[in-house]
Order: sequence, then C-alpha cells, then structure tokens
Amino acid sequence: MNPEDQLSQDLTAAYSTATDDDGLREVWTELEVELGTATHQGRVRSNNEDHYLVTRSRHSLENLSTNLDERVLQNDFSLIAHGILVADGIGGIAAGEASNEPALMKLAQLLVDMSEWIMGLERTENISAVLQRITDRFLQIDEALKEKAKWDVTLSGRGTTLTVACTLGANLVIGHVGDSRAYLLRDRQLTQLTTDHTLSQSLIDAGIADRDDPAPRSMRHVLTAALGSLGKPIEPQVLHLKVYPGDQLLLCTDGLTEVLEDKAIARVMGETNSALRACEMLIDLTLAEGGLDNVTVAIQRFGLPSPAPNTQIQETT
Repeated sequence: MNPEDQLSQDLTAAYSTATDDDGLREVWTELEVELGTATHQGRVRSNNEDHYLVTRSRHSLENLSTNLDERVLQNDFSLIAHGILVADGIGGIAAGEASNEPALMKLAQLLVDMSEWIMGLERTENISAVLQRITDRFLQIDEALKEKAKWDVTLSGRGTTLTVACTLGANLVIGHVGDSRAYLLRDRQLTQLTTDHTLSQSLIDAGIADRDDPAPRSMRHVLTAALGSLGKPIEPQVLHLKVYPGDQLLLCTDGLTEVLEDKAIARVMGETNSALRACEMLIDLTLAEGGLDNVTVAIQRFGLPSPAPNTQIQETT
C-alpha cells in the first residue's frame, strides 16, 4: 500500500472508530511531543516575511467524588493540545509582512476567545465540529484582513498563506490556504498532506499538464487562494488523520520546497536526533543550495505514549 493510500485509510478509520456495546471509548492516550522551529530571511532579502507560531493549551477534569460507572468518566481527564501555524506574506516586502502577522494574531485571538472546548476527537460529531471551526476561523481571518485593507490602501491586494496543524492526543487536524505545506514523515516516507493553491497545481489537477512540464513549473508561484488578497471567498482545505509514535509532522513555507527535493527533506528528518536540529539542518541545506527566499520550518515529533505527557519546544531564528 502506498503512503497516500495509507493516509487515506487512516482518515477513513478516524470517522469509524469502533465502540463497545455501551458506546464507550478507549481511555485517552497522550503521545510525547517534541517540537522545533527555525526561520531565515534567505540570501537575498533583508527582512523576513515569514511568520510562525507554536501554541500549547491544556484542559483538565478531575473527578473528586462520584458513583458513576468508572468506564464513563476517567478519574483524572487531562488534554494537551498543540498548534503550529506557518504563514508566508505575499504582495511586496512591507505589505507581505504586514498581512501575515495580523493573520496569526487574529487566529490567536480567535483561539483565546473560544467559548467551548471539545473534549477529545473520538466521536465523529466532534471531528466534524472541529473541521468546521477551522474553516470558520480561516473565513474570519480572510474577512478581517480584507476589512483592514479597506482602510489602508497600501494593503490592497496583499495577503498571506496560512497552514495550521493542531494535535490532540493521536488526532491531527489541518487547515490550509496557499502554497506553504504540511508533510507527514512515516517510516522514512515523506507524504505531502496539503494541496498547493497555485495555478500550477490547478493545471496538474485538471490533467492539462504534468508536474515537470515547463508550463506548470513557471506558474507555481501564482496563487489561486490566499487570505486577504483575492476578491472571491476562500475555500480552505481541512483534513483529519491519526498520528502514531515515530511519526513526524513538518510545516514549511515554499522557501524550503522550492529548493529541496522531498527525498532530501526526508533524509534530514529521519537521520537527525532532534526536531530543532532537523529544522536547522534543513535551513542550512537550503541556504547552501541557493536559498534566495525566506524559509521557515517547524517539525513536531511524536513519541511513545506517556502517563505524564512531556513536551519539548525549541526554536531558533
């Protein structure tokens, strides 16, 4: 089975998780998490239009006294969620940076203002609610950036890509607009999870051209969707799948993928002993190969389940 089919199978299985006769779910399991981030302005530009944000949120419930069936409620129910956001400003040096930073700030505000917490993603209705919520957040950010541009003519037509990944236990949900990317490394096989919103990808999807044809290669920087920049409403890509111990999640801007092939990226991620070091090596390799554009890399590694979840977060600029 090829990696794309395996991920598709995981996605399907996530919506049909087996239950016992009482409709009860398995005890919640947290995976150990290690995160690393790195960013660089590249060899040509004097400033960095890329932005990233790594978040961690907690929610807990402790049963002090009850006569309910112990299978219904765990004694100590704690959830730790992680979020990674990567954005690449478009439309000029000053305006590009001015567009993606508010996008991340707006998303952070929406997360803080969230009035409810979905207690896990083990039920189909919760998964659907989370995916819809991600879509809503993207639409709200798009509208906020367009409204801002109405009052600041220098931002007219400007925008940003945005790729967001949230993990809760073994569940991964992704929201995406633009040509930044999310990848999953599993068994040393790197699979692109997101689809580029570019004219090049549209030609490929329509069967008009192959990936290596000159026409799509020349149009890979022409975005068909971005936050805050185009008149038509956006349709963000959202998806959900399971992660397992040993998996690695990569979010990056196109400054990385325009320079390095998937095999080189997978080799660095698979042979490096820390998420931070892998991020640094990917940027060093990108710069060594030319690296003209801004480049941002964020890696999340998943370890064996632990009774006391451990998270290591490191970054470099």
